Amino acid sequence: MKRMLLTISYDGTAYHGWQVQQNAVTVQSVLCDALGEILKTNVAVTGTSRTDAGVHAKEFTCHFDCPDNIPIEAFLKGLNSVLPSDIAVIDCKQVSNDFHARYNAKGKTYCYNIYNSTKKDPFKLRYAWQIERPLDIGKMNEFAKAIIGKHDFYAFSSSGRSAEDTVRTVSECFITKDGEDIKLTVTADGFLYNMVRIIAGTAVAVSDGRVKVEDLPQIFASKDRNRLGVTAPANALFLEKVHY
Repeated sequence: MKRMLLTISYDGTAYHGWQVQQNAVTVQSVLCDALGEILKTNVAVTGTSRTDAGVHAKEFTCHFDCPDNIPIEAFLKGLNSVLPSDIAVIDCKQVSNDFHARYNAKGKTYCYNIYNSTKKDPFKLRYAWQIERPLDIGKMNEFAKAIIGKHDFYAFSSSGRSAEDTVRTVSECFITKDGEDIKLTVTADGFLYNMVRIIAGTAVAVSDGRVKVEDLPQIFASKDRNRLGVTAPANALFLEKVHY
């Protein structure tokens, strides 16, 4: 047997996240079914993380074990032929048998899209959070810079968190604007449940003046979720890259 690392891209709109769930269609369950069809056996797939319902991924990684005699190029083509149009395998390579898609990851980069306009655009709204009032990019970047570093991000997570250790190190966080399109990019060694969506919601709250950047040290220390912004909608969040 050999261990393979798959890199997949998916539109999460139709799925209840990555993780297999009873009575729900997930990316993991669809991928396992497709692998089973190609390999003619049940296949267990381990993902690098969980993504929420409606969240998308440009580069999501997962590993599985398969027979040694699988020709990678033909396997990749065959797997894509049986996957639905909203899931694509973009890379497939052999890794060491002790490799783990989650535990070997050194960090991840997420992007969050905001459509800052009063105009309705059905194509942008599928993948962005529309905010009609003008946003202050300068203030939002002050906030982004302030959360870089090692902090206890307990306040930046929802009650459904499973991690006991809530300390994370953010290595980069910045916000860019191109016309009506605003993008938050954040890279960290790990993320808590809803952490990026709360960061996005808080960046907007800082722009509005409802959260003050100078209060962040107290907010980190207090672990008080109520002192931050809303949890931004899932449809605008993308897992951009997994770093190994």
